[in-house]
Amino acid sequence: MAIELTMPAVSPTMETGTLSRWLVKAGDTVRPGDIIAEIETDKATSEYVAAEAGVIAAILVPEGSEDVLVGTVIATLAPVGTTDAAPAPPAPVATMAPPVPVLAFVDDTKDATPLARRLAWARGVSVAGIVGSGAHGRVTRADIGLPSLLVFPASVPAAPVPPGPAPDHAPPPGVPVQTVKLSTMRRTIARRLSDSRQTVPHFYLTVRCNLDPLNRLRAELNAALAERDIRLSVNDMLVKVMALAMTALPDVNVQFGGDVLHRFGRADIAMAVAVEGGLATPVIRGVGELSLSAIAQESRALAAKAREGRLLPEDYQGGTASISNLGMFGIDEMIPVINPPQALILGVAAGIEQPWNVEGEMQLATIMAATASFDHRAIDGAAAAQFMARLRELIETPRLILC
Repeated sequence: MAIELTMPAVSPTMETGTLSRWLVKAGDTVRPGDIIAEIETDKATSEYVAAEAGVIAAILVPEGSEDVLVGTVIATLAPVGTTDAAPAPPAPVATMAPPVPVLAFVDDTKDATPLARRLAWARGVSVAGIVGSGAHGRVTRADIGLPSLLVFPASVPAAPVPPGPAPDHAPPPGVPVQTVKLSTMRRTIARRLSDSRQTVPHFYLTVRCNLDPLNRLRAELNAALAERDIRLSVNDMLVKVMALAMTALPDVNVQFGGDVLHRFGRADIAMAVAVEGGLATPVIRGVGELSLSAIAQESRALAAKAREGRLLPEDYQGGTASISNLGMFGIDEMIPVINPPQALILGVAAGIEQPWNVEGEMQLATIMAATASFDHRAIDGAAAAQFMARLRELIETPRLILC
């Protein structure tokens, strides 16, 4: 009996992916551990590894296919030595549009996971009657592939979709233009950030900080670390400052969860890294307990992996808050967009020399604007203001971060 190979979920939040390349063809024999395909997500390209031995009976989803729904059968595998295994009939690539109006038939009394419901909706099946393998009998993504599924008859007519006005995204006439197809990463960034601005009630607070004390301490530490070939950046120190401020004000180290609020016991900071074609956000975990030299080494390693497209899911999953630094580009001020489901992101601008009150005297000082965006569903204004005040205090009295 042929084994179905399905589109894997390489991260907990993955819903669709691009089958970028097949490394096998129909008739090839594979062994457990063989890499048979490459799956592209918005974060990185992952390898699809065979779990069982067999012969590729049929490839159902061609390479280059985009928006392939997690759980879609992409190929079939026949047992080794099988000579009469007939290839499975080709199946269309799953899309987000349902083939039948199953929403009216979904059993809302079963506590199925959201992803399982979406898969059932896209495949035209009901979660009613399925014995779930999750906690308390909850139906999960894996259960949608079980043979006990109750499939609705094909005679059920498709629900009509009312036509709507098509958005006018055409370029203006007469202007020289090069049109490039969006990558999976760019389309995901566009979708996630659009969703963030539309669904998350942002509010913003800015503090201006005298960066000179931090720069002086950084120079001292770099001189001491030179023998170990470690060099601290301003961003490394700001990551540490942010984590300590979150630890001091735990009401900002939270995440909105619908009817609940998640409070985190440590600060895992996702740092925005510009990569070819978009942005990656690898996570430095437990920043509050790390030394500055450890943060510097971890940030260098993660940034290199991001730029080389080698990030693994464990490198970018999670994160309790984010930092985005555009200071190296000379930006005076930036207002970042929250990275859902997080509730806090800090935007860092360049240090600009300007007149400043330094210990009661007007002097030239290097002033940096730091602007944080908060999810108002999870974080109140007073807690956010206290966090920003603590952030400024640590930047302007940086020896506190060594305590």
